[in-house]
Amino acid sequence: MTFEKNLEKYAKLIINMGIKVKQGDMVSISGEVVNYEFLRHIAEEAYAAGATDVKIHYNDQKFTKLKYQKSPLEVLTTVPDYVIDEQLYLLDNKAKYVKVIGSDPNGLKGVDSDKLQKAIMARSKALKEVDKRMMNSETSWIVVGAPTVEWAKSVYPELSDDEAVEKLWDAIFKTTRVDLEEPEKAWEEHINNLKKWSNFLNENEFEMLHFKSEKGTDLKVKLPKGYIFAGASEYAKTGEEFVANIPTEEVFSLPHREGVDGIVYSTKPLNYNGNLIDEFYLKFENGKVIDFDAKEGYETLKNLLETDEGASRIGEVALVPYDSPISNSGILFFETLYDENAACHLALGKAYPTSIKDGDIMSDDELINAGANDSLVHVDFMIGDATTDITAHKGDEVVQIFKDGNFVI
Repeated sequence: MTFEKNLEKYAKLIINMGIKVKQGDMVSISGEVVNYEFLRHIAEEAYAAGATDVKIHYNDQKFTKLKYQKSPLEVLTTVPDYVIDEQLYLLDNKAKYVKVIGSDPNGLKGVDSDKLQKAIMARSKALKEVDKRMMNSETSWIVVGAPTVEWAKSVYPELSDDEAVEKLWDAIFKTTRVDLEEPEKAWEEHINNLKKWSNFLNENEFEMLHFKSEKGTDLKVKLPKGYIFAGASEYAKTGEEFVANIPTEEVFSLPHREGVDGIVYSTKPLNYNGNLIDEFYLKFENGKVIDFDAKEGYETLKNLLETDEGASRIGEVALVPYDSPISNSGILFFETLYDENAACHLALGKAYPTSIKDGDIMSDDELINAGANDSLVHVDFMIGDATTDITAHKGDEVVQIFKDGNFVI
């Protein structure tokens, strides 16, 4: 099968299975400028599916680094009204979002960490209402990947630029099931499979999950009343079904913000804002990080945890079988979209309101009282491996749900 044919199937999967574009829809697409041809492919499929307005927003990580290095802090921490107004306009018009990731995992290395953190915080505060509405699934959205030379060379440093990009495209096609004859049919089966796990977890109304691994992880995660585990597909407030990530192998929910205790060790590097954090641990007490360390990226991790009060608490718990396409590929992608779907993971920061019953209609204070965490950030990090065991607890009942890295339910 030719590359062009796979690219076409990939774009169709994003539009038809991911955000299910229909007649009259508005679609917003963003991605790295070097991938303009692929973004155009997605736009063509959106129009073919009935979209009447498609907007493309180009990112340029190299220019972003230049701006962080050369612009004064007062410029970097000022977010013009037109930036906010554009996003509110898209949300008000129920635009469906496609975010294409693929930047250099070390693309912002060397930028002053304090300057970078202050700029990110300023933008997060300015766009807090936008982020809240997105995490509340007011509309359909999806995150997918497309290679850049820098990303591909991080994954395959021994290959030439062209060979690395080609090989990373092949890996993306395989992990997204695009290499199959009928990827959309394969995704329907996959979604149904994930829903079996999420339904089991929801129906049993467990009180706590206990994670253990040979690496030293020993973490108890309390679940709030009314938690909701979701798998693969979700529903926007518009009533339309969408798949937020392609690929995805997870079922996820939220822990109680004050109910995480113990220690957890990372199992894969974390790419956070163009800087890698690797071989780190977090120790929790009553939901809050009380100790941490990292062999690489300590200052980046420290800045992340100090973003605000909620950044040192957990907003998401996700279960991913070790025996899954991404994990079985043996590839370390250095990109959270892929690496998080090779391992169980947690997320520091804000919880998805849709992960708790009636969370989409709760106020911020009501969500906090229900146990949901709030923050300007939401950052996933990987904790699962082939030795991960998880038990689920309810009263005196203990159910083994993971053994040796995989579901046993």
